[in-house]
Amino acid sequence: MAMAAAPEQLQRPSSPSPAIRVLHTAHVHPSPPSPELSVPLTLYDVFWLRAPPVQRVFLYRLEPDVDVDAVVSNLKCSLAQALRGFLPLAGRLRLTPSTANRHELHYRPGDAVTFTVAESDDDVEYLAADEPREVSRLAVLAPPLPEYDAVLALKATVFKSGGLALGATVHHAACDGAASTHFLHTWAACCAGTTGTRPPPDPPVISDPMGLYNVFFRAVAPSTEDMNRNMSNDEDKQLLFGTFVLSRAHLQRVKDDLVAAARGVAPPQRCSSLVATLGLVWSCHHRDRANIHGSRNKKTGCLLFTVDHRSRLNPPLPDKYLGNCVGPALATVSTAQLREAGRAVDRVDVVSIARTGAVAVAESRVGDGGMEVGLALPPDGIYAFRNYFAGLDADGAR
Repeated sequence: MAMAAAPEQLQRPSSPSPAIRVLHTAHVHPSPPSPELSVPLTLYDVFWLRAPPVQRVFLYRLEPDVDVDAVVSNLKCSLAQALRGFLPLAGRLRLTPSTANRHELHYRPGDAVTFTVAESDDDVEYLAADEPREVSRLAVLAPPLPEYDAVLALKATVFKSGGLALGATVHHAACDGAASTHFLHTWAACCAGTTGTRPPPDPPVISDPMGLYNVFFRAVAPSTEDMNRNMSNDEDKQLLFGTFVLSRAHLQRVKDDLVAAARGVAPPQRCSSLVATLGLVWSCHHRDRANIHGSRNKKTGCLLFTVDHRSRLNPPLPDKYLGNCVGPALATVSTAQLREAGRAVDRVDVVSIARTGAVAVAESRVGDGGMEVGLALPPDGIYAFRNYFAGLDADGAR
């Protein structure tokens, strides 16, 4: 097994950060123009009014002979087409007229999405490499929301070294991860000249017989400062971002070990890729916090994650519903069990890097049936997590 290098042997982030220059900013309107539209926020949306925007960065390597200007132009033209089916994302978040606490996404003709084009001296190979890198150097690739009531902003950054970064910032009150991913897939299909995706259906009515909208609104009454908070804050400058990849083969080993560990203790059940990945990450994160942050004496570990409620409502919502429809789920387990889970997966040794906020789980980018886990931590935490993920004990010994 290949052992992970000690922190001091790994590439440390360079300083200062490379320069980035804004070339121009465009306002992309839905095409063709659409009539005025208002979509009331639901109880699932209002919960996110104070949440900071969700920011994603997609990195692309481009061939040397690619016409970058043509690529950027195509991105803007196809964005106008994609927005035709996602009008609320081109609109603004506002207080519904004649109400005290009801909010809505309001689109009127003339509204547009800010699309910024920039140039960077950074190295796309460093940003897309398999080593931890600075969150701050990725943060500048995602745009801020230009106004606190805007719900979507986009940024294309051309690297002088070759390559392109596409940053997307979405106000969480407008939609959840499933809906924003659907929008990005639709935009990609328009950019490629295909029609493989369909726009979201008309907004259905979500009943709220218990008045939870009012309860959630009182708990998260919004402020302008919170609504426009972005990930380029000072506290992010010391964080390193890493993505850790489980191939399909390694993931199957994790599943087999977890099923074997549960044999005779619990009824046999299917161990999905998501469950196996979350179990492994939970164990590694617990060991990281116990050794780095001194929480060894805690007897219970907790994992909070979101669950898509679209299919769980009565009647169910369409899977392409544009909005928020997720809820929290909490799992608890003894720290002793978490430690045992860590021992059960010591054959795992594949590590690569990307970027998220807290912890994100997605299908592997190489399409081999594996999974990717991304998280941002201080330097000591990210290297310790890497060692645990690669199957090492805290002191570097097997």
